[in-house]
Amino acid sequence: MSTVLLSHPDCLKHDTSPGYPERSDRLRAISRALQDDAFADLERVEAPKASLETIGLVHPREYIDGVHADIPLEGYFHLDPDTVVSPGSWDAALRAAGAGIEAVDLVMSGKADNAFCSVRPPGHHAEPVRAMGFCLFSNIAIAAFHARAAHGAERVAVVDFDVHHGNGTQKAFWTEKNLFYGSSHQMPLFPGTGAKDETGVGNICNAPLNPGDGSAEFKAVWEDRILPALDEFAPDLLLISAGFDAHRSDPLAQIELNDEDFGWITERLMEVADTHCDGRAISMLEGGYALEALARSTDLHVKALMAAAA
Repeated sequence: MSTVLLSHPDCLKHDTSPGYPERSDRLRAISRALQDDAFADLERVEAPKASLETIGLVHPREYIDGVHADIPLEGYFHLDPDTVVSPGSWDAALRAAGAGIEAVDLVMSGKADNAFCSVRPPGHHAEPVRAMGFCLFSNIAIAAFHARAAHGAERVAVVDFDVHHGNGTQKAFWTEKNLFYGSSHQMPLFPGTGAKDETGVGNICNAPLNPGDGSAEFKAVWEDRILPALDEFAPDLLLISAGFDAHRSDPLAQIELNDEDFGWITERLMEVADTHCDGRAISMLEGGYALEALARSTDLHVKALMAAAA
């Protein structure tokens, strides 16, 4: 079958102001990396705009309309101290959420084995009624709820290897016993959530890492804690919050991963997908702010997705 890449030029129009770490150059770096001949078989699809009704599976309409109303006609507006929007941000946010929704439709219908969504703004910090941490809508949580509502997925898992805890995903899943969230992340670090004792209704598995931890500690928390919990959950669809900011080169944190660690975790997650989901997996870009490291790490991540689909 195939691996599908979903993106859209509108995601480049989310201008976050000069010097801002979450910037359009992130997608340009990924795009350049994925032009290599090794990705000739990667199926490329333009992300559609999400409907407000589907975004509403996670976010109340009042919140959605409030974000729309805050998009400026010119210049910049801060939804919170870290979350900047500009005239192109609304369409970018609809495309980012729409990529995950379309990926679910493609994978659940059997038209693709797995998918990678190279989109921005990212999503895992957006809580149901609060934009934060560069994120407007909870893209991956929306995809999970859509899989359940539109395709009858009974057990959907999100796993997150971004260096920052996905507080928005966790909050959306907190009381949903058939939705699993597992995360490795640095603590202490923004947003301050993600302790081991945050377990929801037994469906949340957090594995904090200490500043300075590297490959060995990262692999240990996945092998010893998150992967066994994920295997026990036995999802019928696996979603991945793919943040590459735990890389040693990243400026926003202090975890010391290398490029190959992202290939390793993707391979391990695809093994779980093969066991429980017939290989059905969707990855969505979250963080990663050192452009060269982001490009190299995404290269290995997508190669692992393609190898699993071969």
